[in-house]
Amino acid sequence: MSFERLEAWSVAFADAVWGLPMVALLLGGGAFFLVISRALPYRYLGHGFAVMSGRFDTPNEQGELSHFQALAAALSNTMGLGNIGGVALAIVAGGPGAVFWMWMSAVVGIATKFFTCSLGVMYRGLDSEGNLQGGPMYVIREALPKSFYPLAVLFSAAGMIGTLPMFQANQLTALIGQTVFDGAPPAWSGFVTGLVLAVLVGIVIFGGLPRVAKVAVRSLPAMVVVYVTMTLYVVFTHITEVPALLWLIVSEAFNPTAVGGGFIGIMLIGVSRGVFSNEAGVGTEVMAHGAARTNEPIREGMVATLGPIFDTLLICTCTALVILLAGDWQSPGDLSGITLTANAVQTEMGTPGLLALAFVALILSTTTMFTGWYFGAKCFGFLVGADKQAYFRWFFIATVIFGASVSVDVVFNVISGSYGLMALPTMVSTIILAPRVMVAARDYFSRMRLQ
Repeated sequence: MSFERLEAWSVAFADAVWGLPMVALLLGGGAFFLVISRALPYRYLGHGFAVMSGRFDTPNEQGELSHFQALAAALSNTMGLGNIGGVALAIVAGGPGAVFWMWMSAVVGIATKFFTCSLGVMYRGLDSEGNLQGGPMYVIREALPKSFYPLAVLFSAAGMIGTLPMFQANQLTALIGQTVFDGAPPAWSGFVTGLVLAVLVGIVIFGGLPRVAKVAVRSLPAMVVVYVTMTLYVVFTHITEVPALLWLIVSEAFNPTAVGGGFIGIMLIGVSRGVFSNEAGVGTEVMAHGAARTNEPIREGMVATLGPIFDTLLICTCTALVILLAGDWQSPGDLSGITLTANAVQTEMGTPGLLALAFVALILSTTTMFTGWYFGAKCFGFLVGADKQAYFRWFFIATVIFGASVSVDVVFNVISGSYGLMALPTMVSTIILAPRVMVAARDYFSRMRLQ
């Protein structure tokens, strides 16, 4: 299959998945969770921060990770280049209004993550080797009638593709090509970068989840601080322009003649990119938080609510403002994804800013690839047996090189479409089981008030 046909197929695939029904499921489902919980995840956000701090850690309970490690593992999969390059793709495709719908996906995503991740701990199951696992496929298998089992299979099959490292490898390769291999043939620089990344990823993922979590915990906070500091520096040097940009984001979100196909088109683009950023309702976050060392599902659900705040409302907003301030989004030319963001940073901060961004992108993208392997291997193991997960490692590593060698449109559409297919079983099962979460939540917070 030629690259042109592959790109056309990927566009058709993503468009078929990301129609109005999928957007209605995610936004409507999130609104449903918000209403039936009476905004509980928002009212108890402070408790989520307290749990994240380690106050409620229980080292003797079931699970592999502390609350903070589970959040770091989940965030390392969302705070990758989707928050840097994905925002640029959203703005180019849908204009500034797409950012508003990314915000909306995060606002309702807070409630969605509370329910999905609470269920991830509430209904953990044993894999074929007898190890305790969490994830939407186990929630469906353990909590719903057997007639729903095909949804578990759908999630796992789509999850094997959606968690592949192709987008991260592609965007990191593009950035390295711009900073290190400037002027070199793209095919050559792409292959070399992909090969080096494949070796690096292989070294880490053969160490298993504990090593992945340790890498994420040590590197993620520092890189987030560096990136936020860089972008806020740019924002504050143009602070007088920010109110107008924020109004532009809101007004363009409802502009019937805006770029991206008017109001409906912008909403579709913004929600799909928002989900790509925070993964609320996709199900990957359930696999991370399902590995938490706790017997309190609601406690882990509250930690999970912090994810959309950090990755979409903070990181994506910073990225969007820098891109809009630079102005290149209106005529990007050959710039796409992270190269547009990099050009905006270089315009505002010069070469030092570009090099700092390249370093941050290297760390964020590799941690995303590490956790992506863990999620994909769990999906693969659910389908064919946990004892065969080693085969998936080699396939996963090979797709690093593939992703570094094809266009960003191909990898983004394949991953985005797979995310949509993963969201379908995750959201359907969570909507059905939401009343059980509320019963557990009322019990949990009544006990907390007595302490």
